[in-house]
This record gives sequence, structure tokens and C-alpha cells, in this order.
Amino acid sequence: MPLTELAIKQLKPSEKPKKVSDGGGLYLHITTAGSKLWRVAYRFESKQKVLSIGSFPNVSLKDARRARESAKALLDQGIDPGEERKKRKEVVVCEEVATFEKVARQWIAKMTPSWSASRAIDITKSLEKNVFPWLGQSDIKKISASDILRVLEGIEQRGVVYTAHRARQIIGQIYRFAMACGFTEADPSVAMRGALTPFREKHRASIVDPEKIAILLRVIDGYQGSFVTKCALRLAPLLFVRPGELRHAEWSEINLHAAEWRIPAGKMKMRDPHFVPLARQAVMILNELRQITGNCKYVFPGARSLLRPMSENTVLAALRRLGYEKNEMTGHGFRSMASTRLNEMGWPPDVIERQLAHVERNAVRAAYNRAEYLPERRKMMQAWADYLDSLKGGDSIAD
Repeated sequence: MPLTELAIKQLKPSEKPKKVSDGGGLYLHITTAGSKLWRVAYRFESKQKVLSIGSFPNVSLKDARRARESAKALLDQGIDPGEERKKRKEVVVCEEVATFEKVARQWIAKMTPSWSASRAIDITKSLEKNVFPWLGQSDIKKISASDILRVLEGIEQRGVVYTAHRARQIIGQIYRFAMACGFTEADPSVAMRGALTPFREKHRASIVDPEKIAILLRVIDGYQGSFVTKCALRLAPLLFVRPGELRHAEWSEINLHAAEWRIPAGKMKMRDPHFVPLARQAVMILNELRQITGNCKYVFPGARSLLRPMSENTVLAALRRLGYEKNEMTGHGFRSMASTRLNEMGWPPDVIERQLAHVERNAVRAAYNRAEYLPERRKMMQAWADYLDSLKGGDSIAD
């Protein structure tokens, strides 16, 4: 029985590869990993052959049938469709070698029209930083699972487990494209499933994907509730302090002229004073807010009493009002967002950790590091704010 688009979508993988026929030699090869690969079986000069024509849904059922008919037309002319495709196939490499980088860049070029500008730039920069230096010049057919694992483990050792998982996913997409184009017959990245350290949100849910961050920022800009709450939402990703530190901020601690916020030790989790450089965007928001709450003690006074800070549930409730469930995003999640992306962008881990005000385990080192990396932290906080603006505007900055 001929296939339908709906029937194809409902096909599930099994313990062994299987074939599902559409007729006339056209069939789908379903791998154990769930890939659906179009094949055309034919005979030429008394030899049984198979022509690979891409994967579903990249190649639709309609297009697959057209490819089958084109193959039949060539056979009627005494031409082997497989050999003919080899002659006509676009060469993406010099000296007949399809390197991983060249195939990856062709995949990016093919996918870019369907991506946002930020996604295209982010994926390209991620590959250039994390994958190309080690696999880029290798023949894509000769790269093994162990080669990929060494690259991914190297990423893990930098402390960015999410980035390693994301790199594995991108490598897998490139290999599926390469298989569809006939540059390789296998996807070694499949063997990586289960080989990496599991990525789990450590405390509360967070959004770390650039496209989803961009959406969140735009949604926050459209918040229709209290102006004070909206300012807290806008500042949370820019400052990435702990939620309690943000809501307890006092105007006396903030110097807008110097663009800095000095949090007293008593308010910090680790009981050490903390310095937060303020990017231009943060200063602008605080200047707007000062016109409303500047005569109050707290930057974010409570709705019921100006003598108290806003409720600990205010930002969380605002996120829920914006449509984000507790398993998607929390007030604390802005810290994970910044930590993950800044590490991916290549900022030194020590600078990031200092800005996150994480505990310094070595007491002697802590005594000397209390105000360390201030110039780097100022630069990083401004770069981070610019990056968030670029995402929100549909662009991306990766370094």
C-alpha cells in the first residue's frame, strides 16, 4: 500500500532496522535511532543497487516519488542513476575530500533561510569554538564515535555540560544532512547518547537556549503589570544576582554616576560584600525607576508597604503571568542563563564565578580575591547586556 505523510510521521523505530515500501522500488529505511531514510531499489546490468535520496521530512513523500520517477527515466535510457548522481553531485571539498567543516558549512547555508539570524550565528560560532578546531579538517567519513567523544569530553571539562550536549545534537544534525547528501553512510554521534554527563538544572528551571532567551526578553518588554515589577524583570537577566539580593536592593547601595551596585556582606549568601558593575542598559532602567521609587528605601518596594521590599514571589508570579511555568523559568534561573551563555561565549570561568558571587573554597585565596577581576567584570557585564540586546533584536554576539 502506498505511503502517506501521516503514516510516515507515525512510523516508530524498533530494535532492528526496517523497511517500509511505497512501491516501485521506493521505500523508507527506518533506523533503530528513528531516522527515516529514503531509498530506491533498482537493478542495473543485472546487479541489485540502492539509491539514497535523503531523509524524511527534509525530503517529502512527493519529492521522494519524483526522485524515484527520475531514476526510472534514467534506467530507461540505459543510465545508472547512482553513477549519474555521483557525476552531478555538488562538490563541497577540494581534492574530493568532504571534511566535516565544509559539510557543516553547507548544512548551515541550507538551513539558514529557515533560522533566525541569532540561531545561525550562534550555531556557527559554537562550531567554530568547540568543534572545528578538532574535527573540522577530518574526512567526515573517517570520524569515529571516539573522536567525537574526545571533543565532547573536552567541552565537559570546561564545566559547560549543556554546551557538550548541544554540540552533540548539532553534530548529529550535520551527519544526518551528510547522509542525505551521500557524503557518509553512518552517524557516529548516535553512539554518544548516554555517554555524556547528564545535564540537569541544578536548583531551578532556567532558559539557556539563545532563541528562547530572545523570546523571554521580548515577552518581558511587553509585560503589562506593575512598572516596578517590570523593571525587576528587566534587570534580573542583566544583573543575574540572587532573587533575594535583587528585591532587597537599596538606593543607598547604588551609585548610578559610577555605574555600580555595592551589596553589603549581610545581604549576601556567603556573607561577603559583593560588587555588581552596571551596564548602560541597567543604568537606564534604574534611572527610569528612580523617578518612581527614588524616595523609598528600597529600589523595589512592596505593593502594600513602601517600607518593605517586594514579595519574594513577585518576580515568580510575573513569570507565571507571562506564561512561563515553574519547570520552564524561575527568578533564580537568570543566574543559570548567564553562567551557561557566558561560559559558551568564552569568558574566563573565574571572572564568571566571581560575578556570580560563588563561594571561594580556598580561604587564603578568598582574602586576596574579594575585589579581583573588576576591570574584566565591568567589561563582561557590558558585553552581556549588549548580547541580550542583540538577541532581543534578532541578532547575536558570541564573543
